[in-house]
Amino acid sequence: MNSSSRGSAILDLHSCATARAMELPSATLTHPFGPDWDVFKVRGKVFLLLTAVTGKHQAILKAEPLDAEALRSEHSFITPGYHMNKRHWVSVHPDPQLTPELLAELVTDSYRLVVEKLPRSQRPIDPSTFG
Repeated sequence: MNSSSRGSAILDLHSCATARAMELPSATLTHPFGPDWDVFKVRGKVFLLLTAVTGKHQAILKAEPLDAEALRSEHSFITPGYHMNKRHWVSVHPDPQLTPELLAELVTDSYRLVVEKLPRSQRPIDPSTFG
């Protein structure tokens, strides 16, 4: 793979994840860790981080522990969450096998898991029926 096609895959990961995150109700983009980190929150709680600080682009997402384990065993491009609780977070890396649909689903699931933990009065959606 040449560097230009690798660059396209990298841009697709971040642009696809960003596009889905920005569609979600009450989602906001912040930069609490500096310009190298795009941090998406819902009601102040993180559900998606995008970075390339390790030299590799990645999307870091919340996942149910059993789902995270299954995702990691099924997909070589999904690893334990970088700098996060390894049971509850996964990192997704650019890969030809990664589809926009899978990435959008992972972003939506992460968002839903975070919303689920918010007080009912602060939930922008009903996590049991959303998506």
